[in-house]
Amino acid sequence: MNLTEVSREQLSNRIFHWPSIKKFNKQTANKEIFYETENTVGAVWCMYPGQTLPIHSHALADDIWIVIQGEADYYPECGQKVKIKAGDIVVARKGEKHGMTNNSQECFVMLGIAGPTPIGFIEHDLCSNG
Repeated sequence: MNLTEVSREQLSNRIFHWPSIKKFNKQTANKEIFYETENTVGAVWCMYPGQTLPIHSHALADDIWIVIQGEADYYPECGQKVKIKAGDIVVARKGEKHGMTNNSQECFVMLGIAGPTPIGFIEHDLCSNG
């Protein structure tokens, strides 16, 4: 097979380097979207210790989280928590609640891939009404 060498720059809409995308915000969990199509959206999430991504769901979208740095308390349902850590892949199917808090002493970074788009965001305020 005869292959033509291409540069990473030529594939800048297909190859992403998460360390150059990650950004932290002192006030809140930070989401940096690095691509979006009519099917899916990808983001790098960064959280300082103590920051929270509220419990939410998506009516029609699956949400996949790939933890690449740190650990956090993951909320798979109201009133439940489990530790997630670097190396874990977390799946929330459409309609399934999910959220987290970085209760560790280190920074937390994850990749999030969700679709279909638009994914929507249904916050479950203290989960009082389902």
